[in-house]
Amino acid sequence: MTIHRGRGFASINYPIGMNLGGDPSQALVHSNPGGKFMVALSSIDLGQGMKSVTRQIAAETLGVPVEDVYVDTADSDTGPHCMGSFASRGTHRVGNAVIQAAQEARAVMLEAAAEELEVDPADLVTDGKGNIHVKGAPSKSITTAEACGAAQFKQGRTVSGRGIFLIPLSEVDPETGEMTPVSCFAHAALIVDIDVDDETGEIDVVEMNSAYELGRALNPRLVEQQLVGGAWMGLSHAAWETTEPYYPERSHGPLDFNTYLMPGPGDIASHHISILERPAPDGPYGGKGPGEMCANPVLPAMVNAVFNAVGVRIDELPITPEKILRGIRANGGAQPQGRRG
Repeated sequence: MTIHRGRGFASINYPIGMNLGGDPSQALVHSNPGGKFMVALSSIDLGQGMKSVTRQIAAETLGVPVEDVYVDTADSDTGPHCMGSFASRGTHRVGNAVIQAAQEARAVMLEAAAEELEVDPADLVTDGKGNIHVKGAPSKSITTAEACGAAQFKQGRTVSGRGIFLIPLSEVDPETGEMTPVSCFAHAALIVDIDVDDETGEIDVVEMNSAYELGRALNPRLVEQQLVGGAWMGLSHAAWETTEPYYPERSHGPLDFNTYLMPGPGDIASHHISILERPAPDGPYGGKGPGEMCANPVLPAMVNAVFNAVGVRIDELPITPEKILRGIRANGGAQPQGRRG
């Protein structure tokens, strides 16, 4: 028995969203008389942080504390239209729609405040702490709650806004049919080090190192957590998740997550992440969002690491010990490829 160390590398350019009919998302923003704002979406939070990010975006645009903003992800019957929570489109598409809706609501709020303060709305600014004051004269102010209350009880205004974001449809080259299906890309590169046992075919993940360029990290801690979790989801798909050796007899397969093959705590290795911020010109405050790209580079990197370790090229996932052993025997033994560094 020999343990062979292998290193695999992969890099990706990941498209954000789609271009189907402009890939629209809508958002509604309104305040209650107490100055709390509700963001209504049909974009569901699947655990990727949709509510947290759209809450931050709305608060920043409205100029109010984040604790004064709530997000309601309603269903498609009662909420504004959205294409869906897929294709890593949430931060970019929905975030832009929230900005538009919040800008409209903010304009009404400032008009109401201006009427109460007897000034021009253009002379007002928000401090992000729940106050609206005259430029250069912070003592002449009104709270956002007072402005929203005055709008609804004295002035007959609805402090609300609607937003929709569309991607401009791509032009089509008349000769080649070539087009640009997306407006922006995120990027990632990942290196994984593994040990492969040439007697059992088993893989032990030693370490991962990755770098992600995903626009501006609107919530750095949330981004980091998603990148870590997504990488292990990709690793699980690459080397664990299968019904083998029972496949294709599915009646003998796992019934629930107690018997489904997935990596456990003992399989977790260190993962070092570098987040590169390059704000997207058309992203909400420069954000793109990591989305599904968290898991993508892990799969080819793992395949490359196995080849580097024992010379077996896997072309069908998952990378099971059986496939590695079959490849080693077909090659007449393990054939380490060597590595640099």
